[in-house]
Amino acid sequence: MLTRQQLEAREAVTLAPYATFSADSRGRAYSEAESTTRTAFQKDRDRVLHTTAFRRLEAKTQVFLNAQGDHYRTRLTHTLEVGQVARSVALTLGLNETLAETLALAHDLGHPPFGHAGERVLNALMAEYGGFDHNGQARRIVTVLEDRYADFPGLNLTHETLDGLNKHDRAGLERPSLEAQLVDAADALAYTAHDLDDGLRSGLITPAQLAEVPLWNELLARVPPASPNLTERDRRTLHRELLGWLISDLTGASDAAITASGVTTAQAARQHPVRLITYSPSLRDLLRETATFLRENLYRHWRVEMQVEQATRVLETMFQAFLARPSMLPPTVRARAEAEGLPRAVCDFIAGMTDRYALETYGQITPP
Repeated sequence: MLTRQQLEAREAVTLAPYATFSADSRGRAYSEAESTTRTAFQKDRDRVLHTTAFRRLEAKTQVFLNAQGDHYRTRLTHTLEVGQVARSVALTLGLNETLAETLALAHDLGHPPFGHAGERVLNALMAEYGGFDHNGQARRIVTVLEDRYADFPGLNLTHETLDGLNKHDRAGLERPSLEAQLVDAADALAYTAHDLDDGLRSGLITPAQLAEVPLWNELLARVPPASPNLTERDRRTLHRELLGWLISDLTGASDAAITASGVTTAQAARQHPVRLITYSPSLRDLLRETATFLRENLYRHWRVEMQVEQATRVLETMFQAFLARPSMLPPTVRARAEAEGLPRAVCDFIAGMTDRYALETYGQITPP
């Protein structure tokens, strides 16, 4: 049986010098003994995996409402796909695979019901009270809202994991670790590939529309479909090959950037003037054009816009109703309102809801 110290020693031998080593962790906000058989980042990963917030991702929107079909991605399946990409690339680049997996599992914990539409609505409703964004909410969940331990609030994750949840560069501060940069890139990679796949599966975007997308045309040149009419197998094959292409480019370009930078420690990587986890310039251009296409043709499709309208009405109605009648809130939410104010407590309550629970709650407080 391997001990934590032996696992840490294995990292020292197998990881690249610019990786984040668990033995070098700056620790946790609240002092506690580390596991005898798991590294600090393994402990973080396991804590994230067993949260209520993680389980709720199963019934939260990615693009399509959770109830619209069993085969569309949910926030949970998206998270698992991000984890797969992050682990694969981390292993190839010699980064800390466990830290990358932990950040991937935690990166979307803060998403409210109804996807990005729900996030925009909650941010507008909370404009006078500090706003709302899912990255900040993920950190709030793991530091405050998850109530699982008697000795501290939240999960008491390592400082490295908490820093990695600050997805974007912070003005005047260091860049995220290479593992956090990797999860950011894996997130964009995964949703680009699977939103194309789900868009085609749903019929909201068509192969004819995609003919104007350079990335799609290059993909077809790499893997010509077996049939002029895109079959289910063709679609699956193209999705698989797209993932492989993107992962290969991300890995190769990042390796080249790290080598050219000359960084030899995790600290040097965080202080480097540009991000080192990156795509080749040509693929960055292709992905930018594809993101524009998806925004205009999928995320703003009239059927998706109907979902956005539904989300807006549901969240606005619940938010105002709970502010007007706090007695409708569960006791734990009312207790948090006394400590942090009613608007933030209501926002936390709504943000934690699944799509299904939000619709059920809305139905209970509105006329039939």
